[in-house]
Amino acid sequence: MKSTPFTDLHIALGAKMHEFAGYNMPIEYSGIIDEHMVVRSKIGVFDVSHMGEFWVKGKNALPFLQKLTTNDVASLPIGKAQYTCFPNGQGGIVDDLLVYHYQPEKYLLVVNAANIDKDWTWCVSHNSEGAELENSSDRMAQLAVQGPKAMEVLQQLTEVDLSSISYYGFQVGTFANVPEVILSNTGYTGAGGFELYFNPEDGMRIWNAIFEKGKPAGIQPIGLGARDTLRLEMGFALYGNDIDDTTSPIEAGLGWITKFAPEKSFIDRDLLERQKKEGVSKKLIGFQFLEKGIPRHGYEITDEFGNSIGKVTSGTISPMLKSGIGMGYVTSSFATIGSEIYIAIRGKLIPAKVVKPPFCKGVTA
Repeated sequence: MKSTPFTDLHIALGAKMHEFAGYNMPIEYSGIIDEHMVVRSKIGVFDVSHMGEFWVKGKNALPFLQKLTTNDVASLPIGKAQYTCFPNGQGGIVDDLLVYHYQPEKYLLVVNAANIDKDWTWCVSHNSEGAELENSSDRMAQLAVQGPKAMEVLQQLTEVDLSSISYYGFQVGTFANVPEVILSNTGYTGAGGFELYFNPEDGMRIWNAIFEKGKPAGIQPIGLGARDTLRLEMGFALYGNDIDDTTSPIEAGLGWITKFAPEKSFIDRDLLERQKKEGVSKKLIGFQFLEKGIPRHGYEITDEFGNSIGKVTSGTISPMLKSGIGMGYVTSSFATIGSEIYIAIRGKLIPAKVVKPPFCKGVTA
């Protein structure tokens, strides 16, 4: 298994480790629920160095990205990031990703860890524009520092005004005496905070500085288990669960990142534009249980008579709501907010209501 700059530290801290996307990653330390609540109420640090990073540079960078992604990169100013996806040429999704407009004619793509090789091959094989591509996944590390106390802790380590970085904005500056750190406000938890990108050799210096300043705030390391429950409370899609090569952005409720600007010609544009206009047969929905139960990936979703109408793609007990929540694809006629659906669990149909994420209304992304 691959390691991150922090793998030995996770083991020393007693984390429960497991393989994820080829990396030896921490799943939990003190327990998923405890870690979840720390992020919601204080400050937690995730090692997400396993994520992939590609640079796209040169005068043909923009035309290349406009063709490859659904969102409108031409509208992205320097210093801002954009959530988008790679359509796969058959109506599905190669991956979802972030595009950072780093400098004129220079962009950073942040892709899912499990898809690094797949995405790199996709980019290289579709680069008829001749954009300059560089896979820096092994030369960049990343920490996600999340929670309501994240900004006050991190601000002590940089002269960059973190309060000036709006949601999906970023700046590059010195952090913990390490130059050229990317400080990004693009969290995946809905709890606020920042992602830090840096050279792997600077990892321990940055980690130690954050934890030293964060002690009074109750800082804790957080594993991937709580990362999953946190993102699910916000209704954020997870590639491989809620979106994949068989689901279209329109079916997944990602029409808002699928831009049909007149000058933007991208892979699958005609198909996706037709889906948006004519509708789709299935849709990704969020649901909350009306009774006790735990929804799990792959469980059948039915109508009141037990007829199958879809499948659960993600599910858990919300630590904030203390009830079962989940996401799944259902026949479009059952996708209306407020509709009652049922989840089949061991021969019993558990009633649930279709709701619009985020599930925790008091928590904003």
